[in-house]
Amino acid sequence: MTSSTSLPSTASGPTVSSDPSDRRRWFALAIVMTAAFMDLVDVTIVNIAVPSIQKDTGASFSSIQWITAGYALAFAAGLITGGRLGDIYGRKRLFLIGIGGFTLASALCGFAMNPEMLVASRILQGGTAALMVPQVLSIVHATFPAHERGKVFGLFGAIVGLGAVMGPLLGALLTEWNIAGLEWRPIFLINLPVGLAGLVLGRKFITESKAPKALRLDLIGVALVTLGMLMLIYPLTRGRELGWPLWGYASMIGSLLVFLVLVVFEREKARKDGSPLVELSLFRVKSFAAGIAVQLAFGIGLGIFFLVWTLYMQKGLGWSALRAGTTGIPFSIAVSFAAGISVQKLVPRFGRKVLQTGALLMIVGLLLYIWESDRYGMGIASWQMALPLVVMGVGMGLIVAPLTDMVLSEVPKEHSGSASGLINTVQQMGNALGLGLVSVVFFSSIGDRLTPQQVGPAFAEGFQHSLWWVAGVLAVIFLVMFAMPARPRRHAEGDGEGADTTDEAVDHGNQDDAAPDTLAGSVHAVNKPELGKEPAFTP
Repeated sequence: MTSSTSLPSTASGPTVSSDPSDRRRWFALAIVMTAAFMDLVDVTIVNIAVPSIQKDTGASFSSIQWITAGYALAFAAGLITGGRLGDIYGRKRLFLIGIGGFTLASALCGFAMNPEMLVASRILQGGTAALMVPQVLSIVHATFPAHERGKVFGLFGAIVGLGAVMGPLLGALLTEWNIAGLEWRPIFLINLPVGLAGLVLGRKFITESKAPKALRLDLIGVALVTLGMLMLIYPLTRGRELGWPLWGYASMIGSLLVFLVLVVFEREKARKDGSPLVELSLFRVKSFAAGIAVQLAFGIGLGIFFLVWTLYMQKGLGWSALRAGTTGIPFSIAVSFAAGISVQKLVPRFGRKVLQTGALLMIVGLLLYIWESDRYGMGIASWQMALPLVVMGVGMGLIVAPLTDMVLSEVPKEHSGSASGLINTVQQMGNALGLGLVSVVFFSSIGDRLTPQQVGPAFAEGFQHSLWWVAGVLAVIFLVMFAMPARPRRHAEGDGEGADTTDEAVDHGNQDDAAPDTLAGSVHAVNKPELGKEPAFTP
């Protein structure tokens, strides 16, 4: 049932209402942003509960890695396809399917009887998030006229920042409170009332929209990407426990062949119907190719850091989830602050140097953390961690907010949507790969069969060892950034209402919207997930 002020839609695409009396669009905005917030918090909230999950379920370290990496992998594999399904079958429809599936998967996670069920439920959760999340910015594009989007994306940026801060703290509180003796389970069950409310209200207030010229699905491309990543990540997570069997090395080598088949297939699909999962011509743009490399490496580095950091504080130092969660607050605040000033003030003046400065600051923060961990040992305090965390947070904020816009700045505007979706997909894949590499850089250095007295020092040493790896990744990022443009260039699209309210603008993205997309993406990388799509939204 629709009122006289409801947003009309047609099979050919959305009609944007600029009627100030139309309040339905603001209800729709609140619904999709609540879903985005739920998704962002769900990734950051899990990291802080990892030790509690392991203790309660008896999960192995490889299972713990898959609880986080499985979500990231499923999310990455489904992002572009989820966006295209929304364009073809309706963004409202896919959003409701996604939020319904996400809520169901959250219930399965909360009531998981063993680690295997939890891993499978997390993979389902990531896959359904890939249906839900890409529709958020598409619904905003289809619902709001161009002159209102600045206000909308300001709200969106605030939601992203709040999600970054609230996730670890909420996870810590829910775990510490041990509601009804459920231990860690409320971190997933809290999604149920929110998801059900979003499902009911979304049916009423969100207006349907489609793209008249949506690209076809590339399910073979999705299957090849997923297979290649599984063949690479699974041996990394299981290899140490199984004694690095020969099949593991064969699988990792075989993954390279799968990616080679993917390249050949995508090239042929682009020639036949122009709807490949990966637009290979984008890699002829040097700045884009370099930016994709930066996104992949950045995801790897953050995937390693955040899981190892949680294990170090709770398993190594023996801190409670609440203490570990509050210790990270200065980091989250620093990221949000630096992200704001980097986009608004610094990048327009200094360009690429801002991102490179961010990489150097993150390296300095890591080195400070290594020094403090070594100096203070098991007696290190939360306040002593504040300095390296703030330095790292400022550095990360300088990178994450402007990075997508910088990568897209030299991409032809007709491919900006495909490029944006690919950027977010690659970042999530990097995150999954980083989580898989934790077995190599962290667990391989702490040894097996530790006595209770050896656990703390071993985890502290493994933490320091892992930070050297992350610092090395950031050094590579700093160097690769020289191939990116000195300053981001804006496409001459999207400023006028006429150009910006079409389905083409929805499909291909508006460069002026890149900052909020990027902020969201950064949160996913921190496990942290991202609104990913054409355009995208990025723990």
